[in-house]
Amino acid sequence: MGTLKAGFGRVNVNPMMGIDISGYYKVRKADGILDDLEANAIAFSVDNKKTVMICIDALGFSKSIMDDFRASIAEKLDIPKECVFISATHTHTGPSASLSPEDTMDDLQMEYLDFLKNRVVDAAQFALDDLKPAKMGWGIGQAPRVAFVRRFRMKDGSVKTNPGVNNPEILAPIGDVDERVNVLRFDREGAESLILVNFGNHPDVVGGCKISADWPGFVRRTVEKAIDNTKCVFFNGAQGDVNHVNVAPIGGEMNDMFIDFDDVARGYAHARYIGRVVAGGVLQVYDKVKYVDVDSIQAVEQIVKVSANKGTAEELVEAKRIHALHEAGKDEELPYKGMMLTTVVASARRMVTLADGPDFFEIPLTGITLGPVAFVGIPGEPFTGIGRGLKEAEEFDMILPVCCANGYEGYYPMQDSYDEGGYEAGTSRFKAGTAEQLILEGRALLTELGGNK
Repeated sequence: MGTLKAGFGRVNVNPMMGIDISGYYKVRKADGILDDLEANAIAFSVDNKKTVMICIDALGFSKSIMDDFRASIAEKLDIPKECVFISATHTHTGPSASLSPEDTMDDLQMEYLDFLKNRVVDAAQFALDDLKPAKMGWGIGQAPRVAFVRRFRMKDGSVKTNPGVNNPEILAPIGDVDERVNVLRFDREGAESLILVNFGNHPDVVGGCKISADWPGFVRRTVEKAIDNTKCVFFNGAQGDVNHVNVAPIGGEMNDMFIDFDDVARGYAHARYIGRVVAGGVLQVYDKVKYVDVDSIQAVEQIVKVSANKGTAEELVEAKRIHALHEAGKDEELPYKGMMLTTVVASARRMVTLADGPDFFEIPLTGITLGPVAFVGIPGEPFTGIGRGLKEAEEFDMILPVCCANGYEGYYPMQDSYDEGGYEAGTSRFKAGTAEQLILEGRALLTELGGNK
C-alpha cells in the first residue's frame, strides 16, 4: 500500500492598480488593496501518482485560459494535465480577465494574465516540492446564517434575485441553503498540518474598487490563526443561487453593512464575519475528524455536451436595443433599477452574444479522488441543487463540489428556475435541464472513479 503525501504552496497574486475589477455590469478600476489576493496550492501523491489542486482569488477564467495554465503546469512538473485542478474563489473584488471566449482584454489585463500564469506555476511547484508523508481525516461542520437563498417569489407572482433587505413585497424564498462545511485535515510528518475547506457561497460581500479576497481570504487567515502550525486552502462549492444577503435580518445582523448601488447590503467587516463563521465550522470538527486510509489517487476529465440558451427572433430585437443602450452608457433610459437592471442588461448581453454562436457547448467535468473522498469540479456557478445531487452519491464518504473549476462557463440553474425567471436563468448560456444533466453526468463520473468505502 502506498503512502499518502501532501504538500502546500502559496503565492501573492495582487494585480497592478487601474486594472478592471470583475463582477458587475459596470466599470470599476482597482484603486487600492484591502487584503492580499493569493493562489493556494495543495499537492498529493501516492506511489508514483501525483495531483495538484490550486485555488486562485479571482472571479473565474475561461476554459481556454485554464487549459493553458494547466498545460504549463503539467509540462513543467511532468504530471498529466487531468491531474492539474485549478479553481477560482469567485471573489467580486479581484482583477477582471476573460470569462468567456467573447470577452476582449486590454494590455493591462493581458499583462496580469502573464504574471498570474507564472505565479500559479510557482505555487504548484512549491506544493509538489513540499510533499511530506501524511494521514487524512474528514469532517463536516456547519456555518449557520451566512449563506442565504437569493431568489425570491414576490407577492405579485414574479421571481426576483436579491430583491432588497426588508422588502415588503417578498413572499418566500425559493429553495434552501446547504450550510455544511466540508473539512479535510492532513497531518504531515515534520511539517504543518494542512486544512482544506469547502463551502458554497458567493464572495460578493465587499464591493467597491479595492482589491480583496473577500470572505474566503478571511476563512484562510482565521483558521491559521486559530489552529497552530496549519496552512489552510479554500475551495468554493455550489453557490450559484446563494449569497450573503439576508433579506430579513434580526438583532445586529446588519451591523457594519451598507446598501450598495444594486440594493445589495455589503461591508468589509461582514466579509470578516462570514470568514469567522465558516472557520467556526472548521473548528467544530477539526479535532474529531474521521481518519481514513488513502491508498490511491485518481483523476479524470469528462466532456458533457449541453444545448445553448439562445433567444427567439422577437426577444433578440429587444435584447439588441437594451445591449446598445447599456454599451453606450445610457442605462438611465431603461425603466429598471437595482438588481432588475443588472438582470435585464445581463440577459440582453447573453442573447446578443449567442445570436450567431454555437447551438451546443462542451462542458468539462473534473473528478479527483483521495481514497474515499472525491472532488467534482464544475466550470462555472452550479446551483446548490447540483451540489446536493452530487453529495448524495454513495460511492464515497465525502463529495466536495467545486465551482469555477478548470474554466468558467456561467450559471447552471435548476430546471424550474427557467420557468420562474430571475437573474441566473436569464443570463445562463445553457438551456433548461443542463443542471440536471450535470448531476447525472457527475454521478456517472463518480461511479467511474469508484470509491474506497
